Amino acid sequence: MKLWRAIVVWWMLALPVVAQDAAPQILIIDSDRIYFETLYGRRIAADLAAAAQEVQAENEQIVATLTEEERSLTQRRPDMAPEDFRAEADAFDDKVQEVRRVRDAKNIELQTKNAEQRTVFEDRVQGIIANVMIERGAVIVMEQRNVVMSVRAANITDDVIVRVDAELGDGTR
Repeated sequence: MKLWRAIVVWWMLALPVVAQDAAPQILIIDSDRIYFETLYGRRIAADLAAAAQEVQAENEQIVATLTEEERSLTQRRPDMAPEDFRAEADAFDDKVQEVRRVRDAKNIELQTKNAEQRTVFEDRVQGIIANVMIERGAVIVMEQRNVVMSVRAANITDDVIVRVDAELGDGTR
């Protein structure tokens, strides 16, 4: 009886090790890591950061110009007729509103471009993830943030990053 108990205990202890060595049926990825750690994702992020920096520099130049115009109007006010001042002040306000509208549109355009680039990236990477899934005999790939607990072997993020770099490079090929 002791021998059977020893065999059952040994079998139960060995089972988790065997289960971990087998290919998991469910794989896990961290899509943010794939995006930010691949050559392709980093190139997109760098391009968008450069565009955002360009917009910021334009904004700073516009603010400096508008500040100078406002200062000039304020300094000239004592020498102006009230109706002339009101006309220039209204024109200045209209100009500021138009600048805000244009700048807001530019920021929205930048955000849209970012979303579009991310979608293209994810579409191109999806095939690589599918190939890894098939090679590993898995039936599903889940996003890391939706997983409560898993074995390390189920996470294929590092493998996908290596493959994306190898197959897509920085995305310009």
